[in-house]
Amino acid sequence: METDKAYIRKSVLKARDAMSAMDRRRGNILLTERIVGHQWFYRSEVLLCFVSFGSEIDTGEIIREALRVKKSVYVPKVIRGTEVPEMRFYRISSLEELQEGYGGILEPSGTSEEFLYEEEGVGRVLMLMPGVAFDRFRGRIGYGKGFYDRFLHDKPLLGQRTIGIGYQCQLVEELPMSEYDVRPYQVICV
Repeated sequence: METDKAYIRKSVLKARDAMSAMDRRRGNILLTERIVGHQWFYRSEVLLCFVSFGSEIDTGEIIREALRVKKSVYVPKVIRGTEVPEMRFYRISSLEELQEGYGGILEPSGTSEEFLYEEEGVGRVLMLMPGVAFDRFRGRIGYGKGFYDRFLHDKPLLGQRTIGIGYQCQLVEELPMSEYDVRPYQVICV
């Protein structure tokens, strides 16, 4: 299975990296419209969102809009120093406060308010998940580190408020999934 996942990662990343600037810009605009117009975004008070890196679909406008309408926005930071690095989410008030962190990805400092999961408040939270590839069964393959799978494994109600997002070229027929892989509740690829 891991060999299949590695092959899929390589081929989908190659296709994503090869996208034209015009197709990338079009996808970014369409995704922003779809997310900002989504009922979960409208009803949420808290947004957990990744910060785009490399050729990933751009989440910048979504984050800026969430901040503009006064949502609490949290972005991930990888905490090292343990046997397995751990992902936590910290509140931001602007994209400009981020700094280069794990793998060159922009992260919060880790000194602001940390997102603490509470089951009774999950209805007001929306999580946008990155991925390398998605399928029509809501399957998701990330970059192979398992950060989102570990973060969501003991938060089943939060898992019901997740949307995996990407470009159309990241959508494949079917992905090999293990029992530890967490499926986003919805997938939107534009």
